[in-house]
Amino acid sequence: MVVVLGANAAGSFTLVLDAGHGGKDPGALGKTGREKNINLAVTLAVGRLVEQNLKDVKVVYTRKTDVFVELSERAAIANRAKADLFVSIHTNALPKGAQGRGSETYTLGMHRAADNLAVAKRENSAIMLEKDYESRYEGFDPKSSESYIIFEFMQDKNMERSVKLAQMIQKQFRSAGRVDKGVHQAGFLVLRATSMPSCLVELGYITTPSEESFLTSQKGVDELAQSIYAAIRQYVKASAVVEN
Repeated sequence: MVVVLGANAAGSFTLVLDAGHGGKDPGALGKTGREKNINLAVTLAVGRLVEQNLKDVKVVYTRKTDVFVELSERAAIANRAKADLFVSIHTNALPKGAQGRGSETYTLGMHRAADNLAVAKRENSAIMLEKDYESRYEGFDPKSSESYIIFEFMQDKNMERSVKLAQMIQKQFRSAGRVDKGVHQAGFLVLRATSMPSCLVELGYITTPSEESFLTSQKGVDELAQSIYAAIRQYVKASAVVEN
């Protein structure tokens, strides 16, 4: 008998795919591209690959169209679905004049590196578009470094599995020829509120012209989606334990 670790009672593995930003929240901006559109295109492509090839995996999306979904609701969708895995897909950016290339993957955790904290602040700033975010997030200020101190004391029981998935994703990116920006830990609210192994992928830098061209092309979408899908497939297979 094959038992999938952490799987739902029905025996299926539930994957939640989260396309970052959306609707009134465009995310990072390039010269012509918008992060929300890149995130959605890659997310839907990953979902199609999973649905076509991994018949035992149920795919749940936090959004499938250009709509705004609050960070708390994204996590709630995963929790209500009793998901076994949560993957949030985003696109990176740098200050004007700075150039960057490559893909990186984050898990929830320490944010000691200044650049990790900067990425977390940018992605978490979406909560400021939500009504009553100060009370709903218990006074959390996405722009305040002090607010992130709470993450230093959090113990994530899913950390080991989250890191393994992140490493698998980065390995696939390397195999596809992407610059490997590594696996990092940072205080992402959307990961903090989920109760299953989870990670957040930064596909590339929309503020670097050559990267933006790749990210907004069908070739780029397909290659990025294939890498993430291959890692998810590997993770699902590695999570299966055969009982004699």
